[in-house]
Amino acid sequence: MSRRWIQNPNRCADEYLDGIEDFIEFARRHNPGATRIRCPCRRCNNTLWETIENVGFHLVRNGMIETYSIWNLHGEQVDHASSSNASRVDNVEPIVDPNDQVMGIILDAFPFASTNINQEGEDDVPTPIDSAEFEQYEKLLKNANQELYPGCESFSVLTAIVELMHGKIKYRMSNLCFDYFLGVFQRMLRTDNCLPKDHKHAQKVLHGLGLGYEKIHACKNNCMLFYKEHETLDTCPICNESRFKMTSQNRTTKIPQKVMRYLPLKPRLQRLYMSTHTATDMRWHKEKRVDDDVMRHPADGEAWKEFDQTFPEFAADPRNVRLGVATDGFNPYGVLNQHHSTWPIFAFPYNLPPWKCMKKEYMMMTVLITEDPGKSIDVYLRPLVDELKDLWTNGVRTFDKSTGRMFTLRAAVMWTVNDFPAYAMVSGWSTKGYMACPVCKEDVTSERHLRPREWSGDEILEQLNRLDFAPFGKTVSRTRPSTHLNWTHKPMFFELPYWSKLKLRHNLDVMYVEKNVFDTLVGTILDIKGKTKDTIKARLDLERMGIRRGLWMNRDSDKARRDLAFFSMKPNDKKEFLKFVSSVKFSDGYASNIARCVNVDGGKFTGLKSHDCHVFMQRLLPVGIRHLLPEDVVKPIILLSRFFSQLTVKTLRRTNKFQLRHDIFQVLCKFEMIFPPAFFTSMMHVMVHLPEEALLAGPLNYRWMYPIERLLGELKKSVRNKAKPE
Repeated sequence: MSRRWIQNPNRCADEYLDGIEDFIEFARRHNPGATRIRCPCRRCNNTLWETIENVGFHLVRNGMIETYSIWNLHGEQVDHASSSNASRVDNVEPIVDPNDQVMGIILDAFPFASTNINQEGEDDVPTPIDSAEFEQYEKLLKNANQELYPGCESFSVLTAIVELMHGKIKYRMSNLCFDYFLGVFQRMLRTDNCLPKDHKHAQKVLHGLGLGYEKIHACKNNCMLFYKEHETLDTCPICNESRFKMTSQNRTTKIPQKVMRYLPLKPRLQRLYMSTHTATDMRWHKEKRVDDDVMRHPADGEAWKEFDQTFPEFAADPRNVRLGVATDGFNPYGVLNQHHSTWPIFAFPYNLPPWKCMKKEYMMMTVLITEDPGKSIDVYLRPLVDELKDLWTNGVRTFDKSTGRMFTLRAAVMWTVNDFPAYAMVSGWSTKGYMACPVCKEDVTSERHLRPREWSGDEILEQLNRLDFAPFGKTVSRTRPSTHLNWTHKPMFFELPYWSKLKLRHNLDVMYVEKNVFDTLVGTILDIKGKTKDTIKARLDLERMGIRRGLWMNRDSDKARRDLAFFSMKPNDKKEFLKFVSSVKFSDGYASNIARCVNVDGGKFTGLKSHDCHVFMQRLLPVGIRHLLPEDVVKPIILLSRFFSQLTVKTLRRTNKFQLRHDIFQVLCKFEMIFPPAFFTSMMHVMVHLPEEALLAGPLNYRWMYPIERLLGELKKSVRNKAKPE
């Protein structure tokens, strides 16, 4: 049975509708008596269960997953060894002895601990580990072979500690609580047990398995790090601030004013190749990715392909790691201290297949900053950039468990992922003012929609090299001369040899853009005080420009008033709209309870999160406004909703990107005939660049902040010591 109909973009065609009937009949035949089956539409993605009738409806409305040509999740038998296009099936892991698992971890961490040979020139034979590492290996091996108590065959000392520490982390147990239960377990077991007495001693046993971090002292005013050539200094050479706090003279140890934590990247990248499965998945982008018109992964983007052409030596080995870098701040104290923010910097590999890429297990924290660094973030990026330069130039010798050979692992950063304020910090271009758009730069215009000039990395670097910037630090005056345009500093990432050659260096965060566009749009059509862009000043702008006479201020005798505009809802319509929103119920896990954010009497929304705005924009807004606003206002809003809906899908054809570019220009042109000039903020403008970035870098679910925000939420829950959250 031919299944070419799945690729048919016309879901009203007879071929497509007949294909859906064939699929429904196939599902009924292979699942007799079943009332619900997995829905293979693009939205449900074979993860949600629907009635067979609803599945047929979803397939007409959303289309079937284009890669789901072998229906193995609906009863079709398939040879998984020979089919690379089949959807992934999670196999049940066999029961493994925990002692064997721990021994496997040791052998993964020290793959050549027992070797005594050193054959120069052979790629698969490494240099033996040094004496300190071998001593650590022997200690771990001793604890792995030692019984927890005489006669205990189920747990070794090391296995017991690993299990207990895993539970501590998983359930966020405090150190005191952990110490208490260790004491309880010791009293339960035989008196000659070998369980450590507290958390500190348990950590010492696991020290050889862990991935450590470095503490680097920083200037109190963010001027510099006491690092490398400045490591021995006691005062900052820029602001003369002391490195250490003033303490009692009787104190033997000095307390630094500020400390950053740096988690080396090399051992974390090497860990990716210590598992056979992960090491194989790291080559997925080259060996198993389907190269067709459908974009499913960053490797399908133009930026990835051009990088391969520019640096063929790097691209020749698919094990070389392509990284993304992201940063954002979060408050570990909640309402207890609303001014503090902690800033971690993450790196994540893009080599992995879609079902593993951007998952928290593969996101690696590299830097932890104890406060908002502002424009001085480059000061704290110094150790990471130094390591990235070494990974590009020299690489690091790594053992590949899947092949059993050593190879030289290299790494490159493809782009950064940040919200708009952090974009300014990392890119060096201020995202405020008239030239706020970091893509158009000085080529921006507020008078018409033109295709902006494309600035190459070499042109930007040449421009930056001509400018003189003040040193970093809070005490340094940073008045920006007009010749600097919106440049605040030269980004440290330009020290990477390949950075100026990248087609896309920084991503516009669609999560942030969509929320701000939603706030502007809904605030204006609901005429919410403090959020609407239809203000008295906006009306006076129209009078001064001599346009849109129907929106001018209404002047009676000596008073002027602002009448409700045609694009804003009347009070009764607003109440009806808010009641509709508060009555909507979503499936569990699809969205939060948006009804809790609706204030019907106050005529506004409060406490909407980014994902709430995401669901609202794409699902509720087009339905709720249809009969409450004029048709000329409703149509472009529905087109905008469709734009975001199609832009954020997980798989997208390249041809659709060009249609999206056309659609967003249409939306903005129609909005210009409806809303006042104050409506068109920088967030409204940057939407024109989103389709182009999607064409360069692939689907948005690899390049927006939702995965990062979820990880920050996990970190926030892990804080137990409020005095030292880091």
